[in-house]
Amino acid sequence: MTLALGMIEVYGVPAALEAGDAMCKAARVTLVGYENTDLGRITVLIRGNVGEVNVAVIAGLEAVLRVHGGEVLSKHIIYRPHENLEYVLPIHHSADMEQFHADIRFPPPLSA
Repeated sequence: MTLALGMIEVYGVPAALEAGDAMCKAARVTLVGYENTDLGRITVLIRGNVGEVNVAVIAGLEAVLRVHGGEVLSKHIIYRPHENLEYVLPIHHSADMEQFHADIRFPPPLSA
């Protein structure tokens, strides 16, 4: 069974963490990780059944708005990602995936 992929792109670390937390609390989804796409632009990635991902993304969008300065830049759900995405992008989800494990890679500060 192919798991849906839910993505929310936000501005800032607090908004990204709040979105990920809210999505995991709202539905039975797995937080795959956070991807830093540009200065301050962070995409939160989740996997799960289609219905669960839909609920989680809605909860994540609402949560970002509760963060002072939180801003949603984009959102998207891929309901049946092609299996090639599993190998090319960091979205792999399997039974032997370490539970709740994701490396958070944020860029170094601009000023030293």
